[in-house]
Amino acid sequence: MKSFSFKPFFAILVLSFTLTIFGAVPGDDESKKRGFDLQNLDKSVSPAQDFYKYAVGGWVKNNPIPDDQTRWGAFTVLQEDNNKVLRKIVEEAAANQSWVKGSAKQKIGDFYATAMDSVRIEKLGYKPIVPELQKIDAIKGKNELVKHLATQYINGNSLIFGFGVGIDAKKSDVNAAYLSQGGLGLPDVEYYTKEDARSKEIREKYVQHIANMFQLIDVDKETASKNAERIMDVETKLAKISNTRLENRDPIKTYNKMAIDNLSNLSPNFDWKKYFDLIGVNMNVVIVRQPKFFSGLGQVFEEVSLDDWKLYFKWDLLRSSANALSSAFVNERFNFTGKFLTGAKVLQPRWKRMIQAVNGSMGELLGQIYVSEVFPPEAKERAKGIVANLLASMGESIKSNQWMSDDTKKQALVKLGTFGVKIGYPDKWKDYGELNIERDTYYKNLERVSIWATKDNLAKLGKPIDPTEWGMSPQTVNAYYSPTRNEIVFPAGILQPPFFNQKADDAINYGAMGAVIGHEISHGFDDQGRKYDEKGNIRDWWTKEDNDKFQGRAKKLIDEFNTFVVVDTFKVNGALTLGENIGDLGGLTVSFNAFKNTEQFKKNEPVDGFTPQQRFFLGWAQVWATNARDEALKLQVKTDVHSPSVQRVNGPLMNLPEFFEAFGVKPGDNMRNSDDKLVKIW
Repeated sequence: MKSFSFKPFFAILVLSFTLTIFGAVPGDDESKKRGFDLQNLDKSVSPAQDFYKYAVGGWVKNNPIPDDQTRWGAFTVLQEDNNKVLRKIVEEAAANQSWVKGSAKQKIGDFYATAMDSVRIEKLGYKPIVPELQKIDAIKGKNELVKHLATQYINGNSLIFGFGVGIDAKKSDVNAAYLSQGGLGLPDVEYYTKEDARSKEIREKYVQHIANMFQLIDVDKETASKNAERIMDVETKLAKISNTRLENRDPIKTYNKMAIDNLSNLSPNFDWKKYFDLIGVNMNVVIVRQPKFFSGLGQVFEEVSLDDWKLYFKWDLLRSSANALSSAFVNERFNFTGKFLTGAKVLQPRWKRMIQAVNGSMGELLGQIYVSEVFPPEAKERAKGIVANLLASMGESIKSNQWMSDDTKKQALVKLGTFGVKIGYPDKWKDYGELNIERDTYYKNLERVSIWATKDNLAKLGKPIDPTEWGMSPQTVNAYYSPTRNEIVFPAGILQPPFFNQKADDAINYGAMGAVIGHEISHGFDDQGRKYDEKGNIRDWWTKEDNDKFQGRAKKLIDEFNTFVVVDTFKVNGALTLGENIGDLGGLTVSFNAFKNTEQFKKNEPVDGFTPQQRFFLGWAQVWATNARDEALKLQVKTDVHSPSVQRVNGPLMNLPEFFEAFGVKPGDNMRNSDDKLVKIW
């Protein structure tokens, strides 16, 4: 059951994953007025040698990571502040059992009340999943496996592969069906096959984790260990036919529309027609994201024995349900995914985890109440003004571009001119009318959400897209660009200090939120976004010569980031992080050019001893100041498309003449690439 991690299927390119990218916040009201706390600085370090340490080294030294966190910085601090607001909302809703049935507060309150009923959850143990375990045991032959997969899908749990409805990337006004690879319990396919020390250690710990979980459902130790080895063998087979994360970054290669008959030929041992009939989908075509996976799936489906598939199904049920069961399951899951994989010392308090569950289950219901308390209309208006300035600045950047031909510039400006902008919260809220929530048990409510979310998604198949739909709830501390919608979205959650500070000067706001906005705009023209046109369709609107020039500049950025050591021998993957690195470099460039039009820049009056230009870059650095555990960093460089915070601050600055001028960075200094390695794209 994965209801609390259910995500809309339409593609989005995000600024950051809130579990992996964080930064710092000013500490008190006075520092908020200044916009940058001088205590963040470490003046023992030259800004020309390591700007990150200079700008936020003081903060890094003085802000250790709390035991229940894997890293600590602006995203986590801001999320913690949001949690206080959200906690007040959900606790007040849960305290009253007289809300009108079907109202937002009834659903939020009853869901949260059952989620916090730890006494009942402990008493139930693993009883909630016993009926599902029995259904798995009752499977008599391989011809029944497809039926089980379909039933699980309807209940909100995708086994082996993913299926869902999202915007057709070549006909972006309608929704289409997508199939994607899946079925793995480890966070990256290469962990199953790589022979480096960390991958081997992860495999060893994972197998033990599987065995431990089986023992919690009263399987003896020896049998549990054998089960774990057999399950690992199934997942390894799936991993070997899967795309890597880097391969999945290509939107052209991951768009393969085919008739259902052709899909059946691709996976001859899997009855696709029966599967789609059972889940109630009537369609002739489907978009297959990884043909290699589905080509290999037919053979894997045949090779794996019925008993091993049944063990695998039980394991998927265990790992996806663990956090909804008693503390023995929660703790075992945390020991592997929290302590071992990311380095957290202790489990987060239950109230905090359950707020995440409410967010994942009915985020916009909670968001309606949230925005009324934290996001005044004037904040939305000022944010709109900055976005407009940044879009205009990007237009000027395209027009003055020295390497792009007039024909491609014309197309780029057409695309930019059709950008959609969403700020704060939806104009039309998501309809949760069909979602029923009761004050019975947490597990049942999660099941209800899973079933409702699946039906809600499937109902979109073949229908026109809803232009008002959001991919994030308003309380999310994040932002994104959607290539198929050609729009940028900034939830209320991120439009707060240190990203957006109404008390701060323009320099800080343009260096922080301005760069974030510019980052999302640049995603429309990064290595992925540039393959979509102004309508959100995959279409090549570049001349061959311009494409070659873009690739050459992108290659320089890949090479630069490939040299950055993060921890031990782990380096940034320049190719995997290319889109985000282009976003940061383009975002800073566009935002700085927009900042030059402000009165503060023109007056050039220092604040706290720093020029407006210098404060712009200090504003950039402070939102990314981070303390992170080594385990979390190792996982990030393997699985995340974002560079870690140190490299995220320093990497783009090493290519910006405006930064060199602001801080007197000379040729040969660490913070300045040599002329032959300087990168300018936007």
